[in-house]
Amino acid sequence: MNAQELREKQAPLKETYKSNPDEAVWNLHAEATLGTDISCTVETDAGAVKAGLHPATGGDGSQACSGDMLLEALVACAGVTLKSVATAMGINIKEGTVNAEGVLDFAGTLGVSREAPVGFKEVNMMFELDTDAEPQKLEKLIELTERYCVVYQTLKTSPDTSTSFSVSS
Repeated sequence: MNAQELREKQAPLKETYKSNPDEAVWNLHAEATLGTDISCTVETDAGAVKAGLHPATGGDGSQACSGDMLLEALVACAGVTLKSVATAMGINIKEGTVNAEGVLDFAGTLGVSREAPVGFKEVNMMFELDTDAEPQKLEKLIELTERYCVVYQTLKTSPDTSTSFSVSS
């Protein structure tokens, strides 16, 4: 897809969202079905993914780890956002990778230490790009990628979250 095709696809959406802001608000949804063991199955657009314990918490590594899945969601979102922004800016990316690393203290997750946080203490993302673009354009590309990457912004700003439950009989 080139910049013109991207603009043509997004123009009617942008116009709709400007004229009717409620149309821009979507409720995304994810669901997991609990397994018989210590696992759950998450339905994704690419198929079912069985998630389980990370080896650092007693898993055998044969199932997806939700912490890894969070980082995978980050690099997927950042990669798509970067390609979209690069296309709009006319920057040719010949090849590239997006990497994310997260520091996690499993002593918090396992309840070994109340001082250890449950969750990532830090997340770092790195782009490696094969491009001829000027450094100033690349800086702007990364700035806009951070600005428009949904997962990055969600991690950075921590939205309000809640939990509820129901019991079926």
